[in-house]
Amino acid sequence: MKGTTIAMWTRAELKSRAKAVLKVSYWKAFLASLAVLFAGGSAKGAPFNFNFRTGGGGAPSGISGGGGIDWNGLLPVFIIIFAVILVLALLFALAFRIFLGFPLEVSGRRYFKQAATDGADLNHLGYAFNKTTYWLVIKAMLLRGVYNFLWYLLLIVPGIVKAYSYSMVPYILADNPHIGKERAIELSRRMTFGHKWNMFVLDLSFLGWYLLGLLALGVGVLFVLPYVNATQAELYLVLRRQALEQGLCTHEELRLT
Repeated sequence: MKGTTIAMWTRAELKSRAKAVLKVSYWKAFLASLAVLFAGGSAKGAPFNFNFRTGGGGAPSGISGGGGIDWNGLLPVFIIIFAVILVLALLFALAFRIFLGFPLEVSGRRYFKQAATDGADLNHLGYAFNKTTYWLVIKAMLLRGVYNFLWYLLLIVPGIVKAYSYSMVPYILADNPHIGKERAIELSRRMTFGHKWNMFVLDLSFLGWYLLGLLALGVGVLFVLPYVNATQAELYLVLRRQALEQGLCTHEELRLT
């Protein structure tokens, strides 16, 4: 990206605009934030480790003869049943994230993006469930998820960096789900070039608010989410404007009038 001029933004500017939006539409933003949270939009995967300890020795001391229960013989059965239940639960969670979470996340991002420009309208929460956009959104978000997963397989730090690199994909799809999955990822990568460290610091700046929310039995964190989501939407609008000015995309490509 030689010759590209990166216009910087400040956390104070983004948060100030977010607060102005929330002053007139906080409770709508609260409901939209719950939808995004329910969709798993902020979740990060973690490996699961299961350890089964069978102990040593033979049957329990009080059991002998043909009338006793062979617990050692039943243990593999219990392990198999547990493994099957675990696999089914993981498959259900994955299906939920893909077929409901992905479109709901994009719809939630559209709500916050539009609230900052055209006014708050909770009808945007159904945006990605339209029959003409649903599968396009799922394909693009699934590809982003696969890319993120593969980067996390390398090392945690590269995975985090790439997560920021692809973080604008839901917003881009919220502008135009017909843009194409590869193009959405490429555009997000170019939009965030040179901004990822500042994006990371922006996320850290909410840490104090999260800690205050935890003091209220954890429920207070929910009331911080509208502020976070509104600020992130303001960031996308800044990066989108810069991308348009730098010729990284066009108004027609993002379906902006």
